[in-house]
Amino acid sequence: MTQPLILASNSEIRAKMLSNAGVPHVIIPARIDEGMVKEALRAENAPPRDIADTLAEMKARKVSDKNPGSVVLGCDQVLDHRGELLSKPADQQDALAQLQGLRNDRHTLLSAAVVYEDGKPVWRHVGVVRLRMHDASDAYLQDYVARNWDSIRHSVGAYKLEEEGVRLFSRIDGDYFTVLGLPLLELLSYLTLRGDLPR
Repeated sequence: MTQPLILASNSEIRAKMLSNAGVPHVIIPARIDEGMVKEALRAENAPPRDIADTLAEMKARKVSDKNPGSVVLGCDQVLDHRGELLSKPADQQDALAQLQGLRNDRHTLLSAAVVYEDGKPVWRHVGVVRLRMHDASDAYLQDYVARNWDSIRHSVGAYKLEEEGVRLFSRIDGDYFTVLGLPLLELLSYLTLRGDLPR
């Protein structure tokens, strides 16, 4: 790339995915009130896909407006469980409650990515993954939360698939990178097509 991509997020896993894929980038987190935006969109009965896309776009736009000429990537992920959107757990009890609600059932992760350049959106994609969780016991879930709290406290659904959280699942339909919060393959294809990455 002629200049590094700006990642409008302080997500360590998204930054690591870009680094591992050989995509030069810098991190400039976008500061937006995600909770307020989610509430407003839910009040308008916006579908989960639109909520993820809107939040990703707001982040990209905010950073793009302050960095003209740069390519800016905004991302967001939402978890939809039977019409309810889960957020990052407030505490260990909330994490346990989320996992108890998800066990022995299906839920959907939607990971949105929006690229801005010179204050305008130039590319967007929402990756969708459907997951089914085992019927884990209360004792296991309690121990899981206690062992992994420092890691899962920033994850919707209170699990990380790239860690012990993979043991919670019986089936996953979709792209692994999308589960981690970034539709990486689609982003790499876009950056390659526009000539930012060599083929």
